[in-house]
Amino acid sequence: MAAPKKAAVGPLVGAVVQGTNSTRFLVFNSKTADLLGCHQVELTQEFPKEGWVEQDPKEILQSVYECIERTCEKLDKLNIDISNIKAIGVSNQRETTVIWDKLTGEPLYNAVVWLDLRTQSTVENLRKKIPENNNFVTSKTGLPLSTYFSAVKLRWILDNVRKVQKAVEEGRALFGTIDSWLIWSLTGGVYGGVHCTDVTNASRTMLFNIHSLEWDKELCDFFEIPMDILPNVWSSSEIYGLMKSGTLEGVPISGCLGDQSAALVGQMCFQEGQAKNTYGTGCFLLCNTGHKCVFSEHGLLTTVAYQLGRDKPACYALEGSVAIAGAVIRWLRDNIGIINTSEEIEVLARDVGTSYGCYFVPAFSGLYAPYWEPTARGIICGLTQFINKSHIAFAALESVCFQTREILDAMNHDCGIPLRHLQVDGKMTNNKVLMQLQADILHIPVIKPPMPETTALGAAMAAGAAEGVGVWSLKPEDLSVVIMEQFEPQIKATECEIRYSTWKKAVMKSMGWVTTQTPESSDPTIFSSLPLGFFIVSSMVMLIGARYISGIP
Repeated sequence: MAAPKKAAVGPLVGAVVQGTNSTRFLVFNSKTADLLGCHQVELTQEFPKEGWVEQDPKEILQSVYECIERTCEKLDKLNIDISNIKAIGVSNQRETTVIWDKLTGEPLYNAVVWLDLRTQSTVENLRKKIPENNNFVTSKTGLPLSTYFSAVKLRWILDNVRKVQKAVEEGRALFGTIDSWLIWSLTGGVYGGVHCTDVTNASRTMLFNIHSLEWDKELCDFFEIPMDILPNVWSSSEIYGLMKSGTLEGVPISGCLGDQSAALVGQMCFQEGQAKNTYGTGCFLLCNTGHKCVFSEHGLLTTVAYQLGRDKPACYALEGSVAIAGAVIRWLRDNIGIINTSEEIEVLARDVGTSYGCYFVPAFSGLYAPYWEPTARGIICGLTQFINKSHIAFAALESVCFQTREILDAMNHDCGIPLRHLQVDGKMTNNKVLMQLQADILHIPVIKPPMPETTALGAAMAAGAAEGVGVWSLKPEDLSVVIMEQFEPQIKATECEIRYSTWKKAVMKSMGWVTTQTPESSDPTIFSSLPLGFFIVSSMVMLIGARYISGIP
């Protein structure tokens, strides 16, 4: 019996989306932007010490290979010819830092994740070196000196990991954000892998001049980073190399964007003044400012939005970054246990419809925009005997919306023209309670595309449009018209402002919890003189509290 004929679908473009919590590979029809197949693998995060967040680069790489193979198997079962996949784009968690050995292909240390806080003392020491009248770091990079960005993570690794120091001395070390590690590995690794990054990822390192679009010697000297370990910087849309193994061997990798820039492209925010908010592990609101850098006076970042071709001009964006959004739901699931799945939080929140005066500030990694306050830590306040796990679930969702409101207010001040609606994407947007809360708290419509995978779509668009591939047109007249779901505000503006002002009060209470003393320098013997009864009573109080919150009798 003859094998069934493969469906004539195409051309197709694949997209790797390497996020903090998971890796996905998705395949799109380049003519219709329809999603044809995908596979996802959840990733492990390691927390070796308080404030430290790490991941295994080899696990990340293996998850990419697995997602590609499983997606291709699914397409084959759907009778879709995978030989029609003409290009692959890569989108990634941005500031996460990897150093590896170019001779062996082995990571020299775990990936230090963007959320990691171990570099606070490094930041404070570096801040003393910046002249008061010339903050050349911010003027060149658009970024505040913060634990968030790659340069300080790299500086910490160089200062503390002898294995890395030795590799640098011997000329074996390569540095990159996750995109660089993946592209180098996928294009051959030790056998000719391409060591590169794109302008969007480079702009998040604090080593990149966003005006000249080059690594900056003054910045590298300031951070004491050897320039020969840095990847070559390319545009976001060109052929970097070919897949060297697996089912898609020979397919060009031709798109590369940091995840938030990819979402901006996927939302088709190509016009100055268009903005989107992505709800993932963190929350990231970007507004396209066109071909000019706009510097914020209200705590936002200036970043490279995209450069869609080697000979094309770069576009810039103002960005507001929230460290903890979806991560608060994962925390409620994995650390506290009041939900078993992430989806349950919507049911709990809908059941009560209010936080009953409870406010949750999830400053687990300090506060990012617009405060940039590393001393903040998470708090839940306004608790009464009436509060239960459903109210805390509602407060957790509200916290995401309040943080977005703070960023939107800052962006409206910087741009001078208030946004009349907000385009949203990311997995959390499937939560209708969250989306309605967001419209209520912003008091403007929230607009959601029917397919929330806009990060993947943006990476695929950049890859398919690259010179030498040319299967995806980015001309406005060729872009698909998408029918959006819209959430309108349903509460009075006065009620919204009362809740928002109370949130602000809670935020102020979250600040100043941490001194400059780093976790690794604290004295572990401080508890040795406390009586055993102290620990027994403390443990009982914590257990009773956790059971009460969870609704366990």
